[in-house]
Amino acid sequence: MTLPIESADIRAILLDIEGTTTSLDFVLKKLFPFASEHVGDFLRSHFYEPEIEMLLRQLRDARAADAANGAPAWNEAAVESKLASAEGYIRWLIARDSKITALKTLQGKIWEEGFRHGALKGEVYPDVPQTFTRWKAQGRRIAIFSSGSVLAQKLLFGHSSSGDLSGFLEAYFDTTSGPKRDPKSYAKISRAMELQPDQILFVSDAGEELDSARTAGMETAHSLRPGISPLPDRRHPEVRSFDEIFPEEK
Repeated sequence: MTLPIESADIRAILLDIEGTTTSLDFVLKKLFPFASEHVGDFLRSHFYEPEIEMLLRQLRDARAADAANGAPAWNEAAVESKLASAEGYIRWLIARDSKITALKTLQGKIWEEGFRHGALKGEVYPDVPQTFTRWKAQGRRIAIFSSGSVLAQKLLFGHSSSGDLSGFLEAYFDTTSGPKRDPKSYAKISRAMELQPDQILFVSDAGEELDSARTAGMETAHSLRPGISPLPDRRHPEVRSFDEIFPEEK
């Protein structure tokens, strides 16, 4: 089975990560726990760096809005209490898979140390490397749009279990381009790539994201990797493997 999309019209493929290029388990059971386990040591090592101070201010402000949702208290009476407060709130956000940009930026920095020291290795589905090669040979551009920071995206593909895949990727987009469930984010990405929306195929496991991309004018495909359920109305074309997306012509 292949996508019911005219191949020649698609010049770029925009990919989600979780449930699309990479298993949900890798993100939920390896990356998130790693960030949660190491956040305290990371903050204490980098507390006085201007960027970390800025991220902590943003998180403190976000926590005020989350107070009604049961977020842990934030105490700035002393440096140690501030660090403990930030650590507790960050772990609270990680447990809820929060998409707050400040959190995603901080997680990326924690993961960077793990990737650089070999404690982490990016995982991708087995069909990803050969598919990237095929799409590139077809002249298609490949980009990533994930709620994880651009830094985290680059680390995952640059230090993957299949080697350095970053050479296949032209662009990376995160929540600084806008929410993944907002059509304006996809319009912004189209402009950044200097393509018309209908020249881009967006692949994701999340129906709401695909709806937004389609509203912006992109073509869409629902990634049904293991553990991902079909949408009740199956309103987007479905793929279970990248082998179904613009395969080799026979």
